[in-house]
Amino acid sequence: MIYTGKQNEYFEIQSIDSSNCKHLLESQPEVLKLIWFTSDNNKLLIDGIPYTFHKNELLSLSQLNKLEYEKINSINLLRFNRQFYCILDHDSEVSCKGVLYYGAATPPIIKAEDKELEILETAWKMAVLEFEMKDDLQLEMLQMMLKRILILCTRIFKRQKFHESPTPKQNDLFREFNFLVEMHFREKHTVAEYSELLFKAPKTISNTFKKLCEKTPLQVIQERIVLEARRMLYYTDKDVSEIGYELGFQDIQSFSRFFKNQEGLSPTDFREKK
Repeated sequence: MIYTGKQNEYFEIQSIDSSNCKHLLESQPEVLKLIWFTSDNNKLLIDGIPYTFHKNELLSLSQLNKLEYEKINSINLLRFNRQFYCILDHDSEVSCKGVLYYGAATPPIIKAEDKELEILETAWKMAVLEFEMKDDLQLEMLQMMLKRILILCTRIFKRQKFHESPTPKQNDLFREFNFLVEMHFREKHTVAEYSELLFKAPKTISNTFKKLCEKTPLQVIQERIVLEARRMLYYTDKDVSEIGYELGFQDIQSFSRFFKNQEGLSPTDFREKK
């Protein structure tokens, strides 16, 4: 089921199994994805890394992620573009920027259980039914269903991924830092550079991350750089020196040293191993 609007709005909900799994790879410009696995042992390759997903796990991907599949049993797929609903412009409504999307080197994986699963199932069914309502309110209703699903997934993420419930200020700082890393990781490699953008002391940022999760702010920055390096080495034929330069390194030696420290092998060896 696909909704297309007069202003290029795009919203899609599909059931995917082994018979139509190629549809999973079809792309639209600037589309965000939410994948709900409705069976066990689904095998995907995301940014060159293999993952196995089981029933009622959910995965959010942006247009930046490279997606391939090895085995699909059954999943529910949701896709929408910026014209349909912009999570950046409407961050105050759903608060998923820097959490579900545009905020982590590894794709966010959560699991719906109990009441949360009931809410997800209800919202999903209501969205499916709304596709049949061909009237002037359809766009607004579909947006409402999407927002409900995104808010639910954001709540699940906070409950499952944070050590403790963050205060509103801690939550906003965590999300904004992650988002800024996504926007600037190519040229800004230190926590101090992001602290200037946030008007916060580096120690304040570090303490917030220590309270909420296992990663340090510096790890978030470095993992995002490594992810992009892996993507470019895996999916392009660019020279190692060119990749290093695009990622903000002054010379191939410093990039190779950084990559090997993170991955355990040089960029050249990584490319040959793929």
